[in-house]
Amino acid sequence: MKFLVSWTIPKAGVLSAQARFLQTGGAPPAGVKMIGRWHGMSGGGVLIAETSDAKALYTWLEQWNDLLDFNTTPCLDDAEAGEVLSAVKR
Repeated sequence: MKFLVSWTIPKAGVLSAQARFLQTGGAPPAGVKMIGRWHGMSGGGVLIAETSDAKALYTWLEQWNDLLDFNTTPCLDDAEAGEVLSAVKR
């Protein structure tokens, strides 16, 4: 399953978040594949992760929870959404 994760960095935590990212690289744990991550210029960003283990994703986000505010939701790509929409009887 794929997850869309967006985050914001409260102003008070920007320098600490930058330092931790430079130190660790922010790599996902075993069991989570990061499809891509994009950093916005306003102190936030988004990533797409794929995993069948929600606990592994939660573990990764929890490592940053003291510095970042997250919004996480399952998501589908176009092909997957198309399959669902095609199956809907209207």
